[in-house]
Amino acid sequence: MLLERALDAGVPAAWVTADEAYGGDPKLRSWLEQRSMPYVLAVKRTELLVDVDGERIAAEQLADQVPAERWLRVSAGQGAKGRRWYDWTQLALQPASATTGRWLLVRRALDDGELAFYACAGPAGTPLATLVRVAGSRWTVEEGFQAAKGQVGLDHYEVRRWAGWQRHTILALLAHAFLVVTRASAQTASQQAKGGAAA
Repeated sequence: MLLERALDAGVPAAWVTADEAYGGDPKLRSWLEQRSMPYVLAVKRTELLVDVDGERIAAEQLADQVPAERWLRVSAGQGAKGRRWYDWTQLALQPASATTGRWLLVRRALDDGELAFYACAGPAGTPLATLVRVAGSRWTVEEGFQAAKGQVGLDHYEVRRWAGWQRHTILALLAHAFLVVTRASAQTASQQAKGGAAA
């Protein structure tokens, strides 16, 4: 598993986050907990989780029990159109200990009330804002992949073997990284020039 190799190699990571394809895998969640690796993983509304009473219950049913005052409006980070605001709530799950906790994090859209669900584990007392920040960081990665697909052809490969696909992916991501760094450098130089001209 790539994640195992990365962690074993000492790649610094404070949290792991992923979409429903990975979040719905209880073996992955258990493996991360065994490694004491905090996570915020998206899960389906039907995902069965163990509540504080020890009952297995679907994420959506747990969210239905949340009183109105337990929802907080928090930004999930900067998006293309400004800050991404949602209503969020955090529900404790079992098993928890004095040092670690498990939660269901629920996101509610402001416009249509659509819900999204995340199974979470981390240090006991982890605040809602931290879980929201981690959940929102996944969008940054997704936006990077979309940009790489559109700008440098990350998804335009016609290879049939692993080595060819791996080479194409590495070259595309290197090209994208070069463009991002070049753009950031140009913006910084432009801002410095404007600041110098104003002085």
